[in-house]
Amino acid sequence: MTASPARAQRFREFKMPDVGEGLTEAEILKWYVQPGDTVTDGQVVCEVETAKAAVELPIPYDGVVHELNFGEGVTVDVGTVIISVDTDPGAGPAAAPAASAPQEAAPASEEEAEPQGRQAVLVGYGAAPSSTKRRARKPQPAVPAQPESASAALQAELNGRATPTPMITPVPVPAAPAAPVAAATAGRPLAKPPVRKLAKDLGIDLATISPTGPDGIITREDVHAAAAPAAAVAPAGAPVPVAAAPAEPGTVDAAARERRVPVKGVRKATAQAMVASAFTAPHVTEFITVDVTRTMKLVQELKQDPDMAGLRVNPLLLVAKAFLVALRRHPEVNAAWDEANQEIVYKDYVNLGIAAATPRGLIVPNIKDAGSKTLPQLAADLGELIATAREGKTSPAAMSGGTVTITNVGVFGVDTGTPILNPGESAILAFGAVKLQPWVHKGKVKARQVTTLALSFDHRLIDGELGSKLLADVAAVLERPKRLITWG
Repeated sequence: MTASPARAQRFREFKMPDVGEGLTEAEILKWYVQPGDTVTDGQVVCEVETAKAAVELPIPYDGVVHELNFGEGVTVDVGTVIISVDTDPGAGPAAAPAASAPQEAAPASEEEAEPQGRQAVLVGYGAAPSSTKRRARKPQPAVPAQPESASAALQAELNGRATPTPMITPVPVPAAPAAPVAAATAGRPLAKPPVRKLAKDLGIDLATISPTGPDGIITREDVHAAAAPAAAVAPAGAPVPVAAAPAEPGTVDAAARERRVPVKGVRKATAQAMVASAFTAPHVTEFITVDVTRTMKLVQELKQDPDMAGLRVNPLLLVAKAFLVALRRHPEVNAAWDEANQEIVYKDYVNLGIAAATPRGLIVPNIKDAGSKTLPQLAADLGELIATAREGKTSPAAMSGGTVTITNVGVFGVDTGTPILNPGESAILAFGAVKLQPWVHKGKVKARQVTTLALSFDHRLIDGELGSKLLADVAAVLERPKRLITWG
């Protein structure tokens, strides 16, 4: 039965929006409200984590929270209803929203019809019209009607070969004393291919296992549970095994000391991006070791400069400025490869990415139009970018559109590395640790502050000569920072 238009208007549903330009799912990190709480238009109700960032979602309705559809830690597809709000709680008790019904009737009026295209919400966009919709799970019939065909259809779905089947309306009858999953498992036991392989490897007959998964599906835990007593009790008539010899000192079960963590969020996005970059753009990495003693002295002087008061001044700031000066001298580096159109896109702006290690993983927000900023402006933006990243509040927009990147591996005491390009970018500069080393200075060996820089670049865009000149210029500025003025 379909809810009336008045009830549909009373209960408003908020769907998981696309908060990151084409993302398909997000994990609910935290709910800030519970059923019965009063909410207002624009109030933040939850925090979700996408493959790019953690984002707070505001509700676009006034009312009282009626239901939270998912708990914390659950990954939800974009376009799925996550919360419903009773916008007229004073009207008295009412049933749940019509969304809980198996099917929706056509909208009663044009105003209630689903809008075409993607609709802007307070954060991000609604699901695209072509977004994949998960099929509602059919209720299991209590009568074991056609167990073979139902079992085969569900197993085909587990194997990824599901075909549309007509809806069967269950006929309620008194429950039989048999196990609730008997109907589903009357035919071939239901299990996903990896679970079947596990059972085969362990020598377990799936037909002997009592499933605990939804729809009578056998899970990995079911197989392991069945394997444990099988290993402890020998079959009847089998020869009594000889007691196993004590394990050699120092040997332990490796599986007991391992943990498996689902790949999701930032880690999943990082893995996909690094694989895509490493096997798409031909990387070349060059290195140079440079005396940065004068730059380190300039850092200390700038900390006392009134124009830099309240700003964070560190070596990374001057490395960033040196990189920007070198890019201005070699603008052909600041480009992107357009594979689809077979074009090179030269960019007259520099969005400078700064790789940041956060508790959620590696992210690379960027400073927009960094090449046009003064040193105080660059310092302010750099400080804000790092602080926001550490708080886990970096927005997806801040991590898109980068052209080149700096990664400061020196903060971990590392001399340098071979950084992998961010997809779509042309170059990435690794800044190593600054160490006191013996160095020939003005004909004499002296203790000087020295660092190693590494530049990785896309060899489709940048020839060895151009990449070498860029790296050499960055080093030249850091060796004699007055070039920030003469070259800048």
